[in-house]
Amino acid sequence: MAKIIALGAYFYQAVIAFGLLIVVAHWLAPADYASYSLFISICQFAAIAAFEWVRFACTRFYPGPDAASEAAERRAILVEAFACAALCLIAACLSLFFGVPPVVALVGGLVSIAQGGSDLHLTMLRFRQDFRAFSVLQGSRATILAAGTLLGALVSPSFLSTVTGLLGGYAAYGLLALLLSRRAKTRPAAALDSARVRKHLVYGSVSAGAATAAMFAPLALKAIFTAALGTTGAAGALLALDLLQRPFVLIVSALQAIQYPEIVAAHDRAEDRAALPRQLGHYYALLTSFALMMAAGIFAVLLPAAWLVISPDLQQGFLATAPAIIVLSLVRTLTQIMLPTPLHLKQRLALILLLAVIDCAFLNLGALTALLTAGPDGAALAWGSAVGAILAALVGLRLMSSLAFEFSWPPVLFAAAGLGAAVFAFILSGETSFATIGAGIIGGGLLCLLSLNQLRLMLRAPGPGSA
Repeated sequence: MAKIIALGAYFYQAVIAFGLLIVVAHWLAPADYASYSLFISICQFAAIAAFEWVRFACTRFYPGPDAASEAAERRAILVEAFACAALCLIAACLSLFFGVPPVVALVGGLVSIAQGGSDLHLTMLRFRQDFRAFSVLQGSRATILAAGTLLGALVSPSFLSTVTGLLGGYAAYGLLALLLSRRAKTRPAAALDSARVRKHLVYGSVSAGAATAAMFAPLALKAIFTAALGTTGAAGALLALDLLQRPFVLIVSALQAIQYPEIVAAHDRAEDRAALPRQLGHYYALLTSFALMMAAGIFAVLLPAAWLVISPDLQQGFLATAPAIIVLSLVRTLTQIMLPTPLHLKQRLALILLLAVIDCAFLNLGALTALLTAGPDGAALAWGSAVGAILAALVGLRLMSSLAFEFSWPPVLFAAAGLGAAVFAFILSGETSFATIGAGIIGGGLLCLLSLNQLRLMLRAPGPGSA
């Protein structure tokens, strides 16, 4: 139950963030909203640049197999977090030389520290498997930050007042997190281990570099679309990229965040090592099934959603590229999140980075190959990039097989059948084929429900040696 609540906290945060964006866009003048949007993007980038390596190290090494390792890891992560906070303040000071007003630089530096630090704290709670505290704080953070931002905009609908309200929200959340985490003070202390810090820095930096390569891939693909089709001609394809990748990342990342701590614990504790193949197989089946079900759901509602939501000027380019973008997003999400799991467990740093680079390179080489063979055609470019993503995933599958696992096929097969039904209905649907669309929704939905039932049975099945 705690894991289900934690999963719900991720979706709650996504809904709050989406709603906040809409409200702030209505309340602020266009110039102030543009400044606010740029400020948020810069702060997010600064938080990732400064703190991401520590967060990645936390996902692999914290808490460790026993209480002593937990104390040592916590001590190292705390010192590393303070160093990252100092980097954010230094960057804020340097921004003054580029004409940034001092107040904006100070608020930006503090918001970056608050975001990076709170993300790191929530990651520690997850990997300590304290999902109750994680759920409370994850949901509270989304609510408090939204309230602070809106309060700042209400006091004065200006950029500075809005971001000051956001900073006030972070201060209130920090106080709440401190009150809820006071029991951590009773845990044993440990001396700082420089070798542990170096290990964190090496592993965290490589993992963060792989994440950066994964983020660069769609940016390069957008550049190819824009160069080949022009700004106007590429707009529909770019909208498909912006909209259709997010659901996959949201659902698979949320599931990974909840399940992966158990995988790390089973791998690192000798007494749990025998159960690891079964846990890995269940983990892979869970992520794959939900990714396939997400693809089925998007295909099932793609046409009516496009007719209702997408601007008529963009519908043709959007629908021409959307099927390939869905395939691309499905495959890349699994390549980034699921396939490198054994590499992270074994700390195979070079291969982690290599897979990310291969994914980025193959994706864009596929689009360039399609451009050379088929010319400036949006659908061809999209399918070329999808083929490239599939080829990269085949490399990832080979790397994933380096650690034994017992895959559970029934839920994945039902989910794949649901995707097949939704794709078949989409192909047969025309401009007014509502009956076909409805059949795809119903048929795909029933098969996905069967997949969910198989997942339920899989997760409830007793392990080897259970009574």
